[in-house]
Amino acid sequence: MARVYNFSAGPAVLPLEALQEAQADLVDYKGSGMSVMEMSHRGKEYDAIHNEAIANSKELLGLNDDYALLFLQGGASMQFAMIPLNFLGENQTADYINAGSWGAKAIKEGRLVGNVNVAADCQKDIPTRMPDLDEYRWTDGAAYAHITTNETISGAQMKIIPPINAPVIADMSSDILSRPLDYTQFDMFYAGAQKNLGPSGLALIAIKKELATSGNVGLPSMLKYQSHIDANSLFNTPPCFGIYMLCLTTRYLKAKGMESVIAENKDKAAMIYNTLDASEFYRGTVRVENRSDMNITFRLPSADLEELFISQASDAGMKQLKGHRSVGGIRASIYNAFPKAGVECLVEFMKDFERRNG
Repeated sequence: MARVYNFSAGPAVLPLEALQEAQADLVDYKGSGMSVMEMSHRGKEYDAIHNEAIANSKELLGLNDDYALLFLQGGASMQFAMIPLNFLGENQTADYINAGSWGAKAIKEGRLVGNVNVAADCQKDIPTRMPDLDEYRWTDGAAYAHITTNETISGAQMKIIPPINAPVIADMSSDILSRPLDYTQFDMFYAGAQKNLGPSGLALIAIKKELATSGNVGLPSMLKYQSHIDANSLFNTPPCFGIYMLCLTTRYLKAKGMESVIAENKDKAAMIYNTLDASEFYRGTVRVENRSDMNITFRLPSADLEELFISQASDAGMKQLKGHRSVGGIRASIYNAFPKAGVECLVEFMKDFERRNG
């Protein structure tokens, strides 16, 4: 088996230990005679997986019993609609931050439901960035404030969570469990699993129970957070295999220790950014203060050189380095499970490519 270094922004690299355990148990899970993909979501075997995934996630996130932890389908994009449907009432305003493509998508869905105030907007700024603290213009009495902590496409990360006098809801799809953070400062946060938590098709949602009870009771049951809290994320048949993989991934994070994971994330990102800063050939695209440790974006002197870089890197076993189709360039996504050896390989390749083409 030849494993490449997978720099994909999502679906992204998973812990090898988790993949190997899933492979070993794929046909016969722990002597049950069934795959996890075949067993009932009401059975005792799956019930143990499901509840461990919830417990592991709450432990890693430092959440107490004030929060419910949910596993829902539809990825993070479904949350763009569910949030305003539940919490943006008539004659209310919700504040949103627009610092990139995902913030903009959330705003678009919010406006389909009710009144949205864009409290800060730097989406089109070059270099890409997050708003400065003095730029925010919050609404008095807002229903909630929605932020995106890491813009996966642009590679800009919110390093300081701004003080907000409203329920705070955060899209953390691409940087959840990647850095030191007090998650209890959020009333709700969510993440598509396919970056730091597991496979695609699943979203993790953490929500204060008090906030959930204030939701719109007139919604169809599947769209109400309270429905899923009452049923422990088993209101309908959940994405069982995705939750199983999240369970294995959270086991891996617990075994490695979050301090070790976070320290390695910083080291990996610093290796690439130091290479960019020492070069006149490569150009980072994000303001230094907002550089993401998860998604590192940069450009070369020409589009032709970028295509050559991507092609030769792929030949050398480094895949998925092409930037998002909306912005181009190069993007190296180095989530929690991405091995440090892969970053070292990329840095050496970058230096060699510059020597040959600079």
